[in-house]
Amino acid sequence: MKLDLHTLGPLVALVALIILGALLNPAFLAPANITNVLARSAFIGMIAVGMTFVITAGGLDLSVGSMAAFLAGIAIIAMNFALPSVGENWGTILLGMIVCILGGIAAGYLNGALITKARIEPFIVTLGTMGIFRSLITWMADGGTLSLDYGLRTLARPVYYGGIGWITWPIIAFALTAIAGEWIMRHSRFGRHVEAIGSNDRVARYSAIDVNRVKLMTYVLLGLLVGLATVLYVPRLGSASGSTGTLWELEAIAAVIIGGTALKGGTGRVWGTVVGVLILSLIDNILNLADLVSPYLNGAIQGVIIVLAVVLQREKRTADER
Repeated sequence: MKLDLHTLGPLVALVALIILGALLNPAFLAPANITNVLARSAFIGMIAVGMTFVITAGGLDLSVGSMAAFLAGIAIIAMNFALPSVGENWGTILLGMIVCILGGIAAGYLNGALITKARIEPFIVTLGTMGIFRSLITWMADGGTLSLDYGLRTLARPVYYGGIGWITWPIIAFALTAIAGEWIMRHSRFGRHVEAIGSNDRVARYSAIDVNRVKLMTYVLLGLLVGLATVLYVPRLGSASGSTGTLWELEAIAAVIIGGTALKGGTGRVWGTVVGVLILSLIDNILNLADLVSPYLNGAIQGVIIVLAVVLQREKRTADER
């Protein structure tokens, strides 16, 4: 039986990175470091699961990092505004969470509607909204930082730092999102329609699939997951600024491509995306622990990985066509 290296490659790379990390630094496999890596992976991971559906359907979203910054900002503003009347309690925090999630759904719907109803290219739409969201949060913070009230920040800390044993809530949320995403992609009608549209949207229309509606729903799903990820992210620092979420879109797209989802759509692998997220996080963690290169070069390394992943996809597609 011939092994499909294009499918198993990400898993092999993940195992190799774990072995390399353990050899370079004994602290790599320490529970505290593992928890830190998984918790930091959770935000990008949840967003990347949503990005998998968007890319599989033939779309793209460059605005997710800016969207997360904007959602963090409006959530903090909402909680600080409600504090005098509602009080320093979980009711105020829940209000901020609701604002964040509903804001994510609305932002995703905006992107999807402009793409499907106004018929503007996804790259152009999300490039535009990326600038809009980033400018709005910078304006709301007056060029500085929006900070959550100290008492609310202390009260909300368990949302990020709490959990079951060493498994924190962001890790649990990421795991549940990945399981649900994989099931939807593989076993639901929506998942089958997403792949059909990405393969050939004209044929999908002839098959009585509501192409515009399904594409719109992929962006709404992504917006929802950006909102959920931001809900978990805000208690970590308790602040938001124009630099919040910088390069998150690059990391999410990189994780999707590394995991084997076709950049041109048609084939989606949520489990592969999860592996891709872990690969990027482990590379970042290993570089920091081993002090091999400057952490300022992590973005460059991720860019190289994206290019290599696309090259491998092209080689596979060329081999399949022969």
